[in-house]
Amino acid sequence: MDETRNTPGRAVGVPSDEQATRVRRDGYARLGAADLGIDTGAMAADFAELAEAYRDLPPDPYARQTHRFRRYSHAVHLPWTGELSFIPGAPDKEFGTVTEYWQVEHNPEYPRVRRRLPDIPPALRGNRLLDALIRADLGHALWLEDLHRVPVHVGVHLIALGVHGRDEVAVSSPDCLHQEGGSSATFTFAHLVGRRNVEGGENVIATPESAGRRPDALPPEAVHERFVLTEPLDGYGVHDGRVSHYVGPVRLGDAGDDGRRDILIVGIAPYTLAL
Repeated sequence: MDETRNTPGRAVGVPSDEQATRVRRDGYARLGAADLGIDTGAMAADFAELAEAYRDLPPDPYARQTHRFRRYSHAVHLPWTGELSFIPGAPDKEFGTVTEYWQVEHNPEYPRVRRRLPDIPPALRGNRLLDALIRADLGHALWLEDLHRVPVHVGVHLIALGVHGRDEVAVSSPDCLHQEGGSSATFTFAHLVGRRNVEGGENVIATPESAGRRPDALPPEAVHERFVLTEPLDGYGVHDGRVSHYVGPVRLGDAGDDGRRDILIVGIAPYTLAL
């Protein structure tokens, strides 16, 4: 059964006017909890539940040696009613249910591969913080006219980069500047859930022409911004066609033999209607 989230009185993130304007003006913006209209104190229990979901993320089934762990589900948002409904996953012997993840040719590591990824836990779909983050992200995107008259696809991605020794490196995919593709109305938002005892994980925002290249191979004028997310709910949003983005590998820090970087990715795009 799908799960609809349109409960009266439910906590809803409201983006700040300044940051919403910057996404519209520049194609990207740095975003923190205050920019998203998130009351972290009121949602402490929901944050703890979200963070707990990262403790048992399965290894990426398509790259088990990359020290990358993930779950993925998608939902439909109806702009004219505000309804947000998660789509049931397909049955799977290993993971229970899975959801298809397809980046067409925009991920050079998996061109035109329809990956089937483990779903996020059903209980998490009722999490108030997750709902508020998704709705805040929608608030940064729905100024675009193309998203007003069609159902909106919302991809919800839990990703962890985890290392357990000095010789390990955890790598995101693709390991280069990239775009998600698929539509001129595609947006991607990232929110840090946790960062513990790791080095690296630098985010880079660059020109769209930089897609497919590594940041260090770019001329300085092609890079818009470089930063590292360090605090819970630190993040950013990008209007996909106007920039490219990247996150670097992580390695173990100096405070023990275990380190992690947990991130929530929310992708927004119009559903393609066809008979």
